[in-house]
Amino acid sequence: MHSGEVTIDNIAKIEGSAGLKVTIQDDKVTDLKFIIQDYRRFYTQAVKGKPIVAVPSFLSRICGTCSVAHLFASIKAIETSQGIEITEQTKLLRRLAYDGLMIRDHALHLYFFTLPDVLGIDSILDIPDDHDNPGHVLLHDSFDIKKAGTDITNVIIGAAIHAPFPVTGGFLRNPDPTKFPELISELEAIRPQVIRGIKTFHDWKESFVRNSDYLCLRNDKQYDFLEGELINSQGKRVNSAQFRDFLEEVVIPYSQSEGYVFSQMHEDYLVGSLARLNFNKDLLNPKTKQDVEQYLNVFPSSNLYHNNLAQAVEILECVDDALDILKNIKIINEIPVRKPFQAGVGVGAVEAPRGVLYHMAKVNEKGIIEDYDVIVPTSQNQITIENDLRQYFNENLDKDESALKLAAEKIIRAYDPCMSCATNFLKIDWIRK
Repeated sequence: MHSGEVTIDNIAKIEGSAGLKVTIQDDKVTDLKFIIQDYRRFYTQAVKGKPIVAVPSFLSRICGTCSVAHLFASIKAIETSQGIEITEQTKLLRRLAYDGLMIRDHALHLYFFTLPDVLGIDSILDIPDDHDNPGHVLLHDSFDIKKAGTDITNVIIGAAIHAPFPVTGGFLRNPDPTKFPELISELEAIRPQVIRGIKTFHDWKESFVRNSDYLCLRNDKQYDFLEGELINSQGKRVNSAQFRDFLEEVVIPYSQSEGYVFSQMHEDYLVGSLARLNFNKDLLNPKTKQDVEQYLNVFPSSNLYHNNLAQAVEILECVDDALDILKNIKIINEIPVRKPFQAGVGVGAVEAPRGVLYHMAKVNEKGIIEDYDVIVPTSQNQITIENDLRQYFNENLDKDESALKLAAEKIIRAYDPCMSCATNFLKIDWIRK
């Protein structure tokens, strides 16, 4: 290919709708646009003027896949604005529910979207119905793994999607501890299946080495998705209240998503599981580290495809963390912590499955939202995705169109981007100039 235009209207096996347009002139990429098509839905405008009691549940509707992440980020932002300190039991239960989210969400991406790439097939529908086939075994592993994650969230917070129990200050209803032994048995049963998946994604030799910064939360006490300071590859640390100042927003006129770079360095960066394993490998659960030690040696890694391996490791981390909590927690009756309304600004920064998720709530003295802001992981990764694709196309323009198409999809899928709750199929047009 010397000159031409590549247009991918809808990219397959990702969460939501996105397209790709690449212009090639004289064996060089002159323009590349990764276009997020269904991103803006004006949630942050809709909550202005609304009472804070209603906001977290409403904002959990931003995403059906990681509803719990938006729910907890919003609750955390409002609690901070109101000076509410939650109990240790609430912290543990939220952590446990979040383990369930990560188990379910990572399994969805790895086994339903990425496994076909590993097996060299188009979709999971092409996996033979043969109990001895490795793909068949892995796919049925995923059913058990996803179910375990869903069961945790159902017991702890009332549902896996748009959970009714968590509220500002605590929980409307405490979980039933008589259901914990069943969860423990289920989690112990899936551990070998999870480890089988880790080996699969470790042994997949796909490679795309990238040069970018990384950003994630780090809690120096434990591997944590809900608490910590933001850290990047240069070792710079900022607390969540400074997150917005740490980033510079970039308007992307052809996309429904804004992009972000570091405000001082003007460089792109990656958020997600790869960033978390690169920075927090030392904090993994001791049992996780013991059982998959041979697969952890690749981290820190600059191979984008190791984001899939990092997600697989995080599933085991969440299984072991959930087991520790379930075996040791003693549930006592608690009611949510309440305080009189106060004017204030609060930030909730958590690690969603795909990376750092930011919620900011500005509240007046009557408990009404005056301003709200949300920054999601996929918008933070958009510029980096474009830069990676530009690098790939420039290095591989000698390949045929079908190979370029498949590789572009696989690179995008490795980020596990989430645009909405829908998954579309791919349509690609090649326009020669």
